[in-house]
Amino acid sequence: MPGDGFLHRYYLNNGGKRLHKWFHYFDIYERHFERFRGRAPTILEIGVFGGGSLQMWKAYFGHGARVVGIDIDPACKAHEEDGIEIFIGSQDDPALISQIADRYDAFDIVIDDGSHIMRHVMKSFELLYDRVAPHGVYLVEDLHTAYWDEYEGGLKRVGTFIEFVKDKFDEMNAPHTRGAIPVSTFTRSTASITVYDSVVVFEKRPQGVRQTFVTIGMSHAEQD
Repeated sequence: MPGDGFLHRYYLNNGGKRLHKWFHYFDIYERHFERFRGRAPTILEIGVFGGGSLQMWKAYFGHGARVVGIDIDPACKAHEEDGIEIFIGSQDDPALISQIADRYDAFDIVIDDGSHIMRHVMKSFELLYDRVAPHGVYLVEDLHTAYWDEYEGGLKRVGTFIEFVKDKFDEMNAPHTRGAIPVSTFTRSTASITVYDSVVVFEKRPQGVRQTFVTIGMSHAEQD
């Protein structure tokens, strides 16, 4: 049921495994993820930690959902259960990502809640964005770290994911740059980039050629 606040209630009433999220994220999740409920999506979350969020996604998306986690801590493997599979390794490891992608083919949703170190966030995006289904979602959270030195961040610092996203705005609008920016796979496959406090959401959708039309009333047309 759209906007039913399932995730808010689940979070506040969680009596299971550790679940650590900023509360304002839940409106974002429900806005971008609700359309996948009951459709047996495949979800990849980078960062397992206490295992609570993987269980939350399993409950939220319903029967048939396949939830996949990545974490560098071998102890996280203990959070596997029916419908939840966990891979141990680094989010920026091409071999690991290829192994997971070969197993699951395409992801409807990718959530990066991993190390938050900028080079890891950037590499994960590079490795995974094209593995997201044509109408899927790629969400990166905790991007306040993009402003913190200890995560390789800093205000307007080259190489942070925030600065990367600013460039992606231009790439998404490449057809209007009169050749200054070439049309890319990203341009052709991305419908929107939505920026929130600490979160960026990419919505994928195959893009067609832009067209413009003029409409005008008959009385005005007769005057032309």
